[in-house]
Amino acid sequence: MEQTIQKKLPVGGGDSWVTIDVYGRADAPGLVVVPGAMSDAREWRHVAAAVEAWPSVTVVNRRGRAPSGPLTDAYSLRSEIDDLAAVLDQLPPGQTLFGWSYGGLIALLAAEERPPRQVIAYEPVVRPFGADVLPDMKAAAEAADWNATAGLVIGRLAGLDTAYVESLRADRETWATLCRLSVPAYAELAALNAAVPPDAWGRETARVDLVVGERNHGRAPYGTSFDDVRKRVPHAEVRILPGQGHMAHLEAPADLAGLLDELAPLPSAISHQNDER
Repeated sequence: MEQTIQKKLPVGGGDSWVTIDVYGRADAPGLVVVPGAMSDAREWRHVAAAVEAWPSVTVVNRRGRAPSGPLTDAYSLRSEIDDLAAVLDQLPPGQTLFGWSYGGLIALLAAEERPPRQVIAYEPVVRPFGADVLPDMKAAAEAADWNATAGLVIGRLAGLDTAYVESLRADRETWATLCRLSVPAYAELAALNAAVPPDAWGRETARVDLVVGERNHGRAPYGTSFDDVRKRVPHAEVRILPGQGHMAHLEAPADLAGLLDELAPLPSAISHQNDER
């Protein structure tokens, strides 16, 4: 699937903006991808391009990462929910929300106010995820020490071993990208931990699919946070992506796209959505 357009949308009362990359048919409902922290729309291009069963894929480049605008001082999870609503207002009705990590939380919360037909969340996180790292993240952010911030996210927050973190540091281009993507990480983690999640999610959404990578299933930190979310969505279908962890969109984009294709509604259902428009 080829990227067809990119749009810039004002959000936050005009104080910021987000961009969206649309793949496939811009006039047809499909997947709306909400990336999480330490990620941007560019990192999701290979997944979007590999998707086949959905008429369109719209990838949101959330605020705080170029070419989208700043978080602003008023940033919160409320900002993210409102930003996603602004994106949906510009798209055909009948979209399915797909969120990864922090983006999964955003998608689930947005669905409470604007229930879609379907929500898919890959290893969504919820408070108290990363709460113990917040003080050190705050200090690094106040010092604008993005090298330290990236190390905290990858090492202490994600729980990756020291040898792996050092291998990433050794690749200058990769580490520079991680430092750039870490700039909004503290504000996002603080927003995640400031929001009290509802006891139950997705009650008005016809279908909720929760996905966890096999390597993280039942394991901290992502697998245990996933279990916290699953308790709040008792009617959700749970899928395990074989052989993968949290970074499946980078390590195995074709496998992740294949799973998303499996979760797509039947063509007749998509046609019905188009008829309703």
